[in-house]
Amino acid sequence: MTAYIFRRLLATIPVMAVVAVFVFFLLRLAPGDPAAIIAGEDATAEAIAAVRAKLGLDRPVLEQFALWLYGLAQGDFGVSIFSNLPVTRLIAQRVEPTLALTVSTLLVTVCLAIPMGVLAAWKAHKLVDRVVMVFAVMGFALPVFLIGYVLIFIFAVKLGWLPVQGYRPIRDGFFPFVETLILPSLALGVAYMALIARITRASMLEVLSQDYIRTANSKGLTTRRVLMLHALKNASVPIVTVIGIGIALLISGVVITETVFNIPGLGRLTVDAVLKRDYPIVQGLIIVFAGAKVLVNLVIDISYAFLDPRIRY
Repeated sequence: MTAYIFRRLLATIPVMAVVAVFVFFLLRLAPGDPAAIIAGEDATAEAIAAVRAKLGLDRPVLEQFALWLYGLAQGDFGVSIFSNLPVTRLIAQRVEPTLALTVSTLLVTVCLAIPMGVLAAWKAHKLVDRVVMVFAVMGFALPVFLIGYVLIFIFAVKLGWLPVQGYRPIRDGFFPFVETLILPSLALGVAYMALIARITRASMLEVLSQDYIRTANSKGLTTRRVLMLHALKNASVPIVTVIGIGIALLISGVVITETVFNIPGLGRLTVDAVLKRDYPIVQGLIIVFAGAKVLVNLVIDISYAFLDPRIRY
């Protein structure tokens, strides 16, 4: 078990190294000059060159990369080009809303999608199954921003039940905190919920056709016990896998969702940094998002050993 976890930990190192290389060089190859943007439209060539020298952009690319890696190893993501503040401070200021939105979306999605998939598999080819599959198809077809605006129009504008936009930290009160997360969590979680529900249904259908399920039914066990204890447990590996894969949906959807609902999180910071071509912020955010994705997949890989002991061998 320890060797299995150690191997998975070692596997994350080359992944993050490749991410760092791609992040740095792809941004440098992108069109546009941040020094010219900072200097302004009417700036002279001398003024632009001075800005480039101040930012260190006149140095060789490999030297810039080595300095960036050295700072990264010390937990220093650099300094923002426009605000002149450390990137770590800017990320720390925005991480709470994004973390709250991601965790709430994950909880809502998993708690709703898995029962939907189990119910669809149990009632396969019946009305409930068709309803769940229609929802799954629509969840993938509709974009996040459209779902967000529809939810705002219905529950905030027409009914007035929830706030239209904004974010309230938990220190301002638990209920205001939850109210600001309900609509964005639902908007962000629809596609994720559809994915988990479909995989749960497919995995459960395969397990329910096995001989040991028929044996459990013939022994007179209740339907709930058969579904939850025997079937769902043995179908959990593909479900857990897709939960980890779906974290990428949450990370990409956070950018759009925070813009629609005016949430001051990492998604809004990403949009602002990309529009301004603020290299240090963009690099730091991509590293943070990639690290979160790798960490989640690491936890998923380790959980396999507990769900199915054969995997650890």
